[in-house]
Amino acid sequence: MTTTLLPDIETLRIGVLCGGNSPERRGSLASGEHASKALASAGLKAELIDTADTSLAEIKERVDVALLGLHGLGGEDGKIQGALETAGIPYTGSGVLASAIGMHKPTFKQLLTRAVIDTPRWAVVNPKVSVESTLSMVQYTLGFPVFVKPSSGGGSLAAGIAKDEHELRKMIEEAKAEQYTEFMVEEYVQGIPCTVGLLEVEGRLQTLPVHDVQPLTEFYDYASKHDESLRIEHCPSILPPPTTESMGYLARRVAELIGAHGVLRVDFMASSSGRVTVLEANTLPGLSEKGNLATMARAASIPFLDLVKHVVRTAYTKPEYLP
Repeated sequence: MTTTLLPDIETLRIGVLCGGNSPERRGSLASGEHASKALASAGLKAELIDTADTSLAEIKERVDVALLGLHGLGGEDGKIQGALETAGIPYTGSGVLASAIGMHKPTFKQLLTRAVIDTPRWAVVNPKVSVESTLSMVQYTLGFPVFVKPSSGGGSLAAGIAKDEHELRKMIEEAKAEQYTEFMVEEYVQGIPCTVGLLEVEGRLQTLPVHDVQPLTEFYDYASKHDESLRIEHCPSILPPPTTESMGYLARRVAELIGAHGVLRVDFMASSSGRVTVLEANTLPGLSEKGNLATMARAASIPFLDLVKHVVRTAYTKPEYLP
């Protein structure tokens, strides 16, 4: 059951929400600009709205539906979803609960573990615990190397590999100067980063072709994600079919597990041993025309404009009650 009849998209005032104040503001602005230009090119009523300087009351006056191009804190973590829900503004993608779970990696990984879905072992860096205690804990529970990243963040910002105690100590100290308040350390799994997109098309969730990447940097970092010369990518993936089929199956399991709606991107690591492990779930995949979601959509013969339209329609296909 849906919240309302699917409206004619051509009659809607579409507010493309982007920007905000998170560390991922730059990528969000790119998502918003690409999506709004695509809609405007088709003669649709699309307005780019930076949530950093626009109140919820203004948004409610100016739009019929919110297309969320936000990334990071305040955009992907359920906060804007809750605000829009309270204001009665239809919005794209997942609801409050799935957004919050997908954003907070330790909670997401706990659910994966309980569902017996492979994910790298991890531990949260507790700021109340001494650095020495943290180093000892990592040494005896995870071992080195480890991957360090914010518990709630994306884009590989403030993330990196610590090969030993010295590097981990340095990263923990540097983390104190970041905007993120909580970090985690994770078992480092060497392999090929992959991602799978799910997109609702005409009421059915479609699994997009797997996208794999060989970064030419130490890992798939912020630079390699935004500079095509720093990566080699394939979509559809050139990995063996059993591997890509497993990822597609797991992506759908993740969507069901967290209660995602409309659009989702699930990130994996495929190791040479055949291990396929879930890294993260992104309930608001980037809407840049050269981003992963758009790349996977093109591989499924879905042009960028159609992709954006499909995402807009997810605002009107939610169940009557979505936590």
